[in-house]
Formats: sequence, structure tokens, C-alpha cells
Amino acid sequence: MNPLLDQLQSYPFEKLKHLFSGITPDPAYRPISLGIGEPKHPTPPFIRKALADNLDGLASYPATAGSDALRLAIAGWLERRYGLPKLDPATQVLPVNGSREALFALAQTVIDPTRNALVVCPNPFYQIYEGAAYLAGAQPYFVNSDPARNFAPDYKSVPADVWPRVQLLYICSPGNPTGAVLSLNDWKELFDLSDRYGFVIAADECYSEIYFKQEAPLGGLEAAHKLGRAGYPRLIGFSSLSKRSNVPGMRSGFVAGDAEILKKFLLYRTYHGSAMSPSIQAASIAAWNDEQHVAENRAKYIAKFNRLTPMLRQVLDVELPDAGFYLWAKVDRHAGLPDTEYARRLYAEYNVTVLPGSYLARDAHGINPGQNRIRMALVAEVDECLEAARRIVEFTGNL
Repeated sequence: MNPLLDQLQSYPFEKLKHLFSGITPDPAYRPISLGIGEPKHPTPPFIRKALADNLDGLASYPATAGSDALRLAIAGWLERRYGLPKLDPATQVLPVNGSREALFALAQTVIDPTRNALVVCPNPFYQIYEGAAYLAGAQPYFVNSDPARNFAPDYKSVPADVWPRVQLLYICSPGNPTGAVLSLNDWKELFDLSDRYGFVIAADECYSEIYFKQEAPLGGLEAAHKLGRAGYPRLIGFSSLSKRSNVPGMRSGFVAGDAEILKKFLLYRTYHGSAMSPSIQAASIAAWNDEQHVAENRAKYIAKFNRLTPMLRQVLDVELPDAGFYLWAKVDRHAGLPDTEYARRLYAEYNVTVLPGSYLARDAHGINPGQNRIRMALVAEVDECLEAARRIVEFTGNL
């Protein structure tokens, strides 16, 4: 067996299952889960129709690079969304089966395990980054998010002798679980470090279309363009239809950016067996070419968060995030409980599931930056989320 597998930690939801082991929730309450970030808004009918109308594609092997039409649709969306100059759909864009598998696979492409490699990850973080590092033969190096910097990782805290070993840096903006969006200055800091040390930046932007301010979140490719970085050197952006279009089951996303890296990534993927079904490609083209359903979906989240955040602020330290569909709440000040005990008792007494923040982070540099926080995924329809919020307010107020 691959010995690197022994370095992997249990996924947060496995830890949650263990935490809840032996508990029978109060049957007076129907179960409500705010634990998993799985969109629950309905899939737009036109996407379902595009999928059903193109089932003939199942009779042929798809190309790993995807169809010309799909790459053109993705390039067009990037140009419109981020104000980018014309992209080359043949070399700067590649469809993937959801951003998750691509985030993992990129590490296998760019890491040289013979060079004592490090992979920089935000902390808290999406656990795929850590697993990708270990299974590529590298070690993760965690940079803690700083609440004083709107939860942006503090890269100035990284010792000078660490950076020469870094081969890949993962960044999530808007962030999971914090909802924080990087500024242009934050991106400039990352680009300057990449120029100096030669590492690749993987920009995970799957939450980019759910935001609460008038101005859309800044993207990595957009920041590179504004800073005059032609060709997006050592930068790969990742996005997905899952959250944007409420189609997590389609497993459809893309990577875009540095053409030389994507050339190697495509080579890797031809061996990896990662081609997207032609039927999914057809539905994806329809989704990327339509913005009305995205605006309607975003409006539902805005209305939901604007109602729930003030309710929860009565009993928890929580604020409206920049973007994304999570609330990242501090529980110890008002509730007086650590995050794991808070989640366990909330489940037992009110049948509401939230994710302990410590499960989304690692002990690094003397702290676990997720400790005494919880992540709430407000992905269900508004009535269910309001009921969950009412129970949380009652539970916390009674502590």
C-alpha cells in the first residue's frame, strides 16, 4: 500500500460522525443540517433540459480537453465576469470534473517530491489541499488566518527559510469557511512571492458568485490582469458550477491561467482518465452562458443572510461575510463552550448540525485558528434556515 495514505486525516464529517456517536437527538425536533456545504436551491430547469436533450453523447468517448464549444463558453464567461482580455480557449482553459478533483490533481502535476517540497495552505482550509500535498510527496505548511486582517492568511509570518522550499500555494477566495475575499494588495503580495521563489498559485474560487456587496469579489486572474501580469505566470484559477448554478451532482468546473502549466496538466489528465461526459459538457455550456439564474440564486442568499445574521448575532459573535454561503461564528464568548461541545449539545438537544471550526483547521504555530468557532452552511431554503437559527438562538440563550 502507498505509505503516504497513512498521513491523511479523517475528513471533518467523519470526525463529526464520531462526535455524535451514541447520541439520539430530541425527537421533538426534525433534523436540520447546516454542516455540509451542499447547495440545496433547485437546479434551474434549462440546465436539466440541456442535460436531458444531449444524452446521445453517452455513446462516445469524450476528449480530455473537452469540446471547443465548452472551452469557448468558459473563456467567454471569464472575460465577461473579470474584464479579462481575450483568452485562448485552446491553451488557457481546461474543463474539469468539479474543482475538487482538479485541486487535488494539480499538486500531482507541479510538485517535485525529490526537492523536500512544501505546499502552503491557509488555516482553516479545505482539506483537499492537505491531502493533495501529502499524496504528491510534499508537506503542507499552514499559514493561519488572521481575524484582524479579515481572516486573510498572514504571509509575513512565514519564516524566510520556508519560502525556498515552497512549490505550490493554495488560496481560497472567497474563503471556506471564513467568507473572506482577498484584496488587490493581498494578490500583489502573493505574486511578488511567487516571482521571487517560483512557486505555483492555485486560486480556489468556487464561491465567487455568492456575495453580499454590490461589487463582485476580485478574482486571481482579474488581479493578475490589473497588475499587468500578461499570460498569468504560475497562476491557475479554479471554478465550478456547483455553487453558482446549484448543480453539485454534475461535477463540472474548469481551470484557467498559465498555458505552460495547463499543457502539463492536460498531459497528466490524459493518463488520469478525467474526461467530462459530453452530456455534462452540453449542460455546462448552457449554464456558463446564462447569468440570470446566477443573479436570482445570489438574491436568495442575500435575503437569507440578511435575515439570519442579525438573529444569530444576538447570541454569537458572527458577522455577514464578504461572500460564500457560510457563517463563521465564535461561540466561546457567549456560549461558554468549546466548539466541539457546542456542536454536540446543539445536535443532541435541538437536532441541528453545525461543523466545529477546529475540524476545519490544524494546530499550527501554537494555535488552532478554528478553535471555538463553528461553520454554518446556509444552503437550504430560507424557512429551514430560519428554523435552525431560532433553535440556535434558544439553545445558546439557555446555556
